[in-house]
Amino acid sequence: MAPMAVACRTRLRSLTSAWYRVERGRMELEGIRWHYDRHELIADGIVHGIGVVLALIGVTALIFYATIAGTFGQLAASWIYGAGLLVSLGISFAYNLWPVSNVKWFLRRLDHSAIFVLIAATYTPFLEAGWREPVLVGMFIGVWLIAAAGVALKFFWPGRHDRLAILLYLAMGWSGVLAIEPLRAALSETTLTLILVGGILYSVGVIFYVWQSLRFQNAIWHGFVVAAAGVHYGAVVSCVSA
Repeated sequence: MAPMAVACRTRLRSLTSAWYRVERGRMELEGIRWHYDRHELIADGIVHGIGVVLALIGVTALIFYATIAGTFGQLAASWIYGAGLLVSLGISFAYNLWPVSNVKWFLRRLDHSAIFVLIAATYTPFLEAGWREPVLVGMFIGVWLIAAAGVALKFFWPGRHDRLAILLYLAMGWSGVLAIEPLRAALSETTLTLILVGGILYSVGVIFYVWQSLRFQNAIWHGFVVAAAGVHYGAVVSCVSA
């Protein structure tokens, strides 16, 4: 009876868990690595913790400044950017440190969806600065439409099209080059330089994101994310305070 019961449970699990399998306390999904050792998890937790704390402080200061010295548009853009940054880092923190379980699989959907939101939210203050320019208004609508499509892709088809999602992340992030002239007219050289540096950091970090066999790969990748987000925060501040 015992072997038959085990076989039935195994069969039921395979039917109800089409996208993942649980094996000796480790969850795998088509090569996705969710099994890090203790030191890797601690390092990743430290990186995330630093990012979340700095983001909370920075977003609070940004919104306070925009409230007392900015226009209504700058304040709205600051709220959108701040919410996107905090939601993305917070969900990433929870997802990457959550024990392997069905909840982690759900958090993965939210985490990968939040990246699209963060990219669009980061663009928002820069595009708001040139809201009188039709090209930048069109770009604003475009990045948010792509973000919505990306969220749907990652949320409703989890575990699929991950390579396509990475290409979409990069394409969204570098889409600003298509509107470089209107952006140069609306933004200072300091802001543009910080945007460029942040984009380079994100792009270099992708190398470590896909380098699954490297120890501390996840912590290194998130280190680049936190650094790039910090540089882009500086760009947003310089934009709002201009």
